[in-house]
Amino acid sequence: MNFQLTEERQMLQDGLRRFLRDTVTPDLLAKATDSETGHSETLWQGLTEMGIQGAMFTEEQGGFGGAGFDIMVVFEELGRAGVFEPVLESAVLAGGLAQDAAQIEAIIGGAILSLAHAEPTSRYDLSHLETRAEQTASGYRINGHKAVVHHAGAASNLVVSARISGEAADEDGISLFLIPADAVQMRDYALNGGGRAAEIALDLEVPESALIGGEGGAFAALEQANARATAAICAEALGLMEAIKTLTVDYLRQRKQFGQPIGKFQALQHRMADVLIEIEQARSAVINLCGHLEADRATREVHVSAAKNLIGRVGRLVVEEAIQMHGGIGMTQEYELGHLAKRLTMIDHRFGDSDYHLERFIRLAAA
Repeated sequence: MNFQLTEERQMLQDGLRRFLRDTVTPDLLAKATDSETGHSETLWQGLTEMGIQGAMFTEEQGGFGGAGFDIMVVFEELGRAGVFEPVLESAVLAGGLAQDAAQIEAIIGGAILSLAHAEPTSRYDLSHLETRAEQTASGYRINGHKAVVHHAGAASNLVVSARISGEAADEDGISLFLIPADAVQMRDYALNGGGRAAEIALDLEVPESALIGGEGGAFAALEQANARATAAICAEALGLMEAIKTLTVDYLRQRKQFGQPIGKFQALQHRMADVLIEIEQARSAVINLCGHLEADRATREVHVSAAKNLIGRVGRLVVEEAIQMHGGIGMTQEYELGHLAKRLTMIDHRFGDSDYHLERFIRLAAA
């Protein structure tokens, strides 16, 4: 098989890598972390001008990509730079659920939307939803609590999921609503590894026009958007692994002990070789997932769990080995490895950790 990028994707990768290399600095990331929005307005504007959000949508939607490998190219570079801009939340999750052309155009133009779906009791179960939407004379009354809504404080609108019918774990009965972010109560906080999220209390009435799509049938769209988001975050993890590998190899070449670089010691060479092999395994898993995003549901979801499980396990190995081979400096926040390691570690806990996806893979494969 030919795994080379197309000319267009190669140009996208080269341009994005060059822009991030020239723009992203430790100082910029620190300021983004401390800002009220939890991201860099300068970096976001630059990504928008490059059309990065448009790479997440098809030409029919007004973009210029939309395929799994477009997602992989973009998010591997974002991960390599260690940035935490809301491309995933806005263009992949919320954008993947948007059905209005004007909404998609706004997202491509730089508007930030965020999906408010996870709840305190849902863990990683996508169908577990206790937030309720009751129909009224003029629209819907929504009551509930959403947890860890990424970049909610920077969003202009939220895509909120609520149950119109059924029990808490049912796949049927879930609807989506587009709600202005300033219409809800939120408690904002910083995330470990960069960015911000919020707890959101919902107790409001929205008009019928806020409903996205039909009533009660949003689970399939949520699952598909979640699959694309999982592919994106796996590609981001791959970029983080590559950045950590480069830092570690450079350190092994520069750090001297007993009059020679420690990279000449055979024990460290063997450990580094194991890391390189595992990263290549992870790359294969991400390629496999991105190539199956348009497959039937059963096939797609098996690859989602297989890739996320492997990424979680390899990410843990890469972080542990890199910190051990660096020694004490690897634990300091001032050194770049500290931020990259925290971000890679936290990726395992989003959209299901390695243990969850191992069990899910077993169930799906058996079915």
